[in-house]
Amino acid sequence: MPKYSKEEKYSQESTQAIQAMYTDLIRLLGEDPARDGLIKTPERVAKALQFLTHGYDLNPSKVLKSAMFAEEYSEMVIVKDIELFSLCEHHMLPFFGKAHIAYIPNGHIVGLSKIPRVVDIFARRLQVQERLTHEILQCIDETLKPLGCAVVIEARHMCMMMRGVQKQNSKTTTSAFTGQFNKVETRNEFLHLISSDLS
Repeated sequence: MPKYSKEEKYSQESTQAIQAMYTDLIRLLGEDPARDGLIKTPERVAKALQFLTHGYDLNPSKVLKSAMFAEEYSEMVIVKDIELFSLCEHHMLPFFGKAHIAYIPNGHIVGLSKIPRVVDIFARRLQVQERLTHEILQCIDETLKPLGCAVVIEARHMCMMMRGVQKQNSKTTTSAFTGQFNKVETRNEFLHLISSDLS
């Protein structure tokens, strides 16, 4: 028996319901869902959609609280270049990019891996980038109660690249700040650090 294994579990009821819908969708698009290459596609899509929206079943505040530690450190903590993938709620097409997050501790720090996990929890829902930015900020701010929090997200949206205006090089940047990051000098320090290559 292996010492570690990762097992994906899906709701059988949801899988069957979504699978039936996508079988009909494939037919409505003019394809044959019984064709060899498409036979298992509805099931694959059903599982993929459940994975891509599993953030609804997770509590991001609980994730942060599971790794909060009392610490007197009170300088800026930045986790940058956090890859994110989400689904635009308007067209259910992907958008993807990076999140840069900072907070100034106020008696507590958090395990660094928990910040990307919070990003994933909110990103694995039907989203718009503006709300995603605010939800991440609000969760960290309300849970850690830091002296300030900052979130910047840069993303490319397939709904702009594949259809509509079809602008392949467009990128959307959103930001949100609380506390000390509302001060120009603190915000500028953060923006400078996330744009710098310190390695």
